Amino acid sequence: MWALVLVFAIASGAYGQDAVSGSSGMESEEDQLAREVDDPTAILTQLKFQDLYTPRNFQTSAQTNTLQLKAELPVEPFSFLPFRQLIVPTFRLRTLATSQSSSTITEFADMELFDLFKSNWPDPKETGFGWAVGPTFVFPTGRIPRAGKHAWEVGPAAAAAYRGIPRLTVGFLYQNPISFAYTNSSATPQNRMKFKPEISYTLGRGWYIKSSDSTWTINWRHGSSTRIPISFGVGKVLEIDRLQLNAWVSGEWTAYRQNTAITPMYTVRFGLTVLFPHFEL
Repeated sequence: MWALVLVFAIASGAYGQDAVSGSSGMESEEDQLAREVDDPTAILTQLKFQDLYTPRNFQTSAQTNTLQLKAELPVEPFSFLPFRQLIVPTFRLRTLATSQSSSTITEFADMELFDLFKSNWPDPKETGFGWAVGPTFVFPTGRIPRAGKHAWEVGPAAAAAYRGIPRLTVGFLYQNPISFAYTNSSATPQNRMKFKPEISYTLGRGWYIKSSDSTWTINWRHGSSTRIPISFGVGKVLEIDRLQLNAWVSGEWTAYRQNTAITPMYTVRFGLTVLFPHFEL
């Protein structure tokens, strides 16, 4: 994290106080989108494809992989609900280690969804600060225990972001799903916090660096697991034949773990996002 702060300081000195590339002082569309792609409160329609390759795990010699599809869908305010919403479902197909050897299986994981209602106060355009709250859900689509928890879950979610400093975006996404019903008699109660810190810095012409892919997971039940990874990556927003894309790559390392079983040690993420900046439901 401190290394990332140092990079930001060096980049700030190199680019000066200007908020955007060019002498006009106006932020280009590429740089504006580069700031929004990892902003958890941004009203930006996105379709995110991601591959998470883990060449090394704790407690197994198997290499694992996850294919992830995430859609971020803004919804316009209704007459009786004067708040913009951001609905985000996530689907995962996971290759899982089954033992300490190199054996693996491929399964669909539990589906996740959160629905954030963005506050109109304070005005993000004036303050650079935005926040949102809403519910988060987990649906038991995982067929086996390694792929899912066999539990219906619901809980609170919240997000905030500050963009008042030129080129810099700092924010977080918080979720805490809690189980209330089960699809298997052997399922265990779930109560875990998922906290995703998000920091990004635009470099100009659509390029950016970030530390926003890692999710800290703390299970509140006694004797349950805790995992805190950190990540660093680079990406670029570009346009190809009027199609606006965001491509990035990042590396992740598990900095702290407790009471974990088979857990990623190192992970490399490859991502491609299709952006629809002028579309809302």
